[in-house]
Amino acid sequence: MGHHRHRADRRGVSGRAAADAWETVLLQQFHDILPGSSIAWVHQQAERNYAEVAESLERLIGAAIARLAGTGSAELAFNAGPFPVAGVPALGAGRAHPAERTAGRHDGGFRLASERLIADFDPDGHLVSLRDRASGRDAVPPGGRGNELQFYRDTPNRWDAWDLDASYQRMPIDAVRTDSVRLDGDALLVERTVGGSPVQQRVRLAVDGRSLEIETTVHWRERQKLLKLAFAFDVHADSAASEVQFGHIRRPTHANTSWDAARFETCGHRWVHVAEPGFGVTVANDRVYGHDITRHPRPGGGTSTLVRESLLRAPLFPDPEADQGEHVFRHSVSIGELLAGVAEGYRLNLPLRLVTGDPVDPIVSVDAPAIVVEAVKLAEDGTGDVIVRLYEASGGRTSGRLLPGFPAGPAVRTDLLERPLAGQPADPLRLELRAFELVTLRMARA
Repeated sequence: MGHHRHRADRRGVSGRAAADAWETVLLQQFHDILPGSSIAWVHQQAERNYAEVAESLERLIGAAIARLAGTGSAELAFNAGPFPVAGVPALGAGRAHPAERTAGRHDGGFRLASERLIADFDPDGHLVSLRDRASGRDAVPPGGRGNELQFYRDTPNRWDAWDLDASYQRMPIDAVRTDSVRLDGDALLVERTVGGSPVQQRVRLAVDGRSLEIETTVHWRERQKLLKLAFAFDVHADSAASEVQFGHIRRPTHANTSWDAARFETCGHRWVHVAEPGFGVTVANDRVYGHDITRHPRPGGGTSTLVRESLLRAPLFPDPEADQGEHVFRHSVSIGELLAGVAEGYRLNLPLRLVTGDPVDPIVSVDAPAIVVEAVKLAEDGTGDVIVRLYEASGGRTSGRLLPGFPAGPAVRTDLLERPLAGQPADPLRLELRAFELVTLRMARA
């Protein structure tokens, strides 16, 4: 710890603040904090620590953006993600060009529309159609619906906060009531009650018009219950892709074997993607890690795919007040191939930041969409060298070139500890990557 602190001190006040925040986050990666299976005191302390980390980082981000944007008066959006959003370059800043979005009543329900998507809802606020204008294809099967809250009794046999038993599926609770649905500008506002818990949803098309965003606020008051958010998709998918760090993993959507059946609930990071040849759908989120994806008979023949995100539980042990209170979840649904889903996961989790100033060129860029820049940072040894970490995201081989957006000196490939590797390529910035290959580059600043 002392050696790490010494290196951080060489970076000045901002470096020390970032190092302190990172050490707090790492401390709170303790396994009972992550799944919510600690005692109440631990959760309360963790929430306070995370609030302090968020406040500290917001100050650092604000100061950095102000320095980059300068004193100009143009309305800008900063994009910290590795994919362009609404005309704003990846890892840079520029003027955003939001898509035109409309909202109105349609066929007894409601319709949200952009030049790319048409989303129809029934009078209760359930998604009954999501059509891609380019192909004309509907992502929702006949009689199916999305944005559906499902409520279950949740009483694991042994470990209340640790386990989710498959038996919950046999114990649905018919206690989801729609209280009101109304339009608010270009958004649809849905108010529901789940058991004794009020739920508010704000549904609108994203700033670029490419996806449907759903913000769900739950005032959770339940005990030993499970809440899921479900979407039925008109896709024949034998497997589903779930994001993991630096890639994704595929799992079957059926339960043909005992191993398949045991995976009734699986984990993922920012997105899950289901597809058949030529058509795919992604559900992205900003804070949910559990889901189940299954296939079902489709009216008229074939199969459809059901994606359900696990939002909340309410165990009694070891913390009888676990999960009680207000929770806010953000989801998006988009149509497209897998890399478009990868981009949507980043867009939802790294929203544009609006400021005034001058445009900022991307700090780095890559000329291949399957090569994703995951991090750009200063070297840990305090030399001022720039570290770029990137990976292949599609699960196949690809090639491209990293283009620095600043005057850069020689580059070398390193390991994760930022130590140069033996056998350097002739051109370290020329990338020939295997499936999910992770590369760390170190560049001196000229």
